[in-house]
Amino acid sequence: MQKTDFRNVSDPELGLLHAQRLAWLEKVEGAVVALPGEYPDGYRVPEHRHSRAQLLHARTGVVKITTAEGRWMVPPDHAMWIPSGIDHSVEMLGAVDMHSVYVIPGAIAGLPDRLRVVGLTDLAASLILEAMALPQEARQSGRAALVMGLLLHEIPNLPQRPLGLPFPAEPRLAALCRRFIEHPSPHATIDGWAASIGVSRRSFTRLFLRETGLSLSTWRQQACLFAALPRLAEGEPVTSVAIDLGYDSVPAFTTMFRRMLGKAPRDYFKSARQ
Repeated sequence: MQKTDFRNVSDPELGLLHAQRLAWLEKVEGAVVALPGEYPDGYRVPEHRHSRAQLLHARTGVVKITTAEGRWMVPPDHAMWIPSGIDHSVEMLGAVDMHSVYVIPGAIAGLPDRLRVVGLTDLAASLILEAMALPQEARQSGRAALVMGLLLHEIPNLPQRPLGLPFPAEPRLAALCRRFIEHPSPHATIDGWAASIGVSRRSFTRLFLRETGLSLSTWRQQACLFAALPRLAEGEPVTSVAIDLGYDSVPAFTTMFRRMLGKAPRDYFKSARQ
């Protein structure tokens, strides 16, 4: 199957194209399959699942993946690993040139068994580009087979990135988290959230950790990063994003960003564009 352009297609046609892609994935041969696609800003791929795991990489734009476990951002220079059988939807934030690599479960030892956002190594990024350019009929032999095989072996080496945003199932915590996503602030405190649902600080800490797997401090930082990434990817000034998110200063926001992603915002998106 060749690259699919969804940018100028009617809604009924989009549904048909997605159904055709899913049916093709279920019958195509090979342990690893590469499939590109182009999507318009704001387009949402409805909830679906497939029997292969998916490494989803947005070469341009930012995508948001939603599952029952939470929401994940995939900014430039990153990819999302979605295990097989997971119901998920995908929303495009900006025009997206998407590269997806689909892998049969158990194709190689060390493949992740949970949803995660990963950073792309230089090798993986180059292999994905090369895999997308290969004719489908040639991917099972010769040089093409070596490219696909090396890409498969590189997937377990991709570093996990803290861009997941798990949501609690407990109704009171879920309501607090939803409100925070709508109006993120670095000043939310354990005491304030605990008081708002009528529990002690200790009880709240245990409950939040049990429900999300994260401390409130870590979850709050990831939520602020979650809100900032699409705006920064679109070229908004770091200063305006930091102020809107409630940070007292740009250095404070930059420190959080560097701690989470390893680089300051300007350096991070500069390297991604390069």
